[in-house]
Amino acid sequence: MKRTTVWLTTAAALAGLAACTSSGSSDRSGKETPTASAPASLPALRSAEHATERARSARVRSTTVMGTQLSLTADGVLAWRDGLSGALTIHYTGGTAAETMRDLGVTSMEARYLSDAYYARMGDTFAAKTGGKHWLRYAYDDLKTLGGGADLADQMRSTTPGQSVRLLLDSDDVRELGQETVDGQRTTHYAGTVDVQDVTDSELRQRLQAADVTAETVDIWINEKNLLVKKVEKTSTANGRVTQTAHYGDYGVKVAVQKPPAADTTDFKTLLSQSGTNSS
Repeated sequence: MKRTTVWLTTAAALAGLAACTSSGSSDRSGKETPTASAPASLPALRSAEHATERARSARVRSTTVMGTQLSLTADGVLAWRDGLSGALTIHYTGGTAAETMRDLGVTSMEARYLSDAYYARMGDTFAAKTGGKHWLRYAYDDLKTLGGGADLADQMRSTTPGQSVRLLLDSDDVRELGQETVDGQRTTHYAGTVDVQDVTDSELRQRLQAADVTAETVDIWINEKNLLVKKVEKTSTANGRVTQTAHYGDYGVKVAVQKPPAADTTDFKTLLSQSGTNSS
């Protein structure tokens, strides 16, 4: 296998964290009987969108499963005041991409979102193969040069709790499914199927269409403060079903992320170039 494949697989593994959708179409089996009409649900969802955006930051823990390719968990803090920033600890729990990561000695890593790039601390085994540098820098603009890279870069910079609410606002069959206790909080459960052609955010719609997404299902749980407590998004792809579940809390938490030391950081674009030159 070419070393280039390793680095591309690494990028795919990192993308799994931020991905809110993927290519393909989705389905919802066994639809629940709605307890409220779509128009009646919209004011509550708009209140949730505004409250979540005003919070500016939150603690998040999530699980992402991408067919047989990858499964991972993430835990940390995110802020979305001016773009996305934050720090997460990621654990690779299964899939072919996780096996590749394990070959690099990586089963978990620290990830940092900053305005210029996404940084991943890969560990000592990885550093031994990259001139002793532990951090891998993914410049958002450089990611656009990869296949699907524009989508990856945009996902990394735009994934916030409010995006799930905005997607559900564009659903034709959004419905309220009643009261449920989630993470010890009283919440209202909303669900719907979102057709990409109906997404009103033109940038998001174009990104989804570029990834050949046709539809996905979205479930969200909103607490009494109109804040998103949990979301589940599902879609089916050529590589299998993708499911992402995220729990949010501690809204307004302070998020201070520092750029890793330059002397301990290697650039993904440079690494990819070197790998292509040295591949066998």
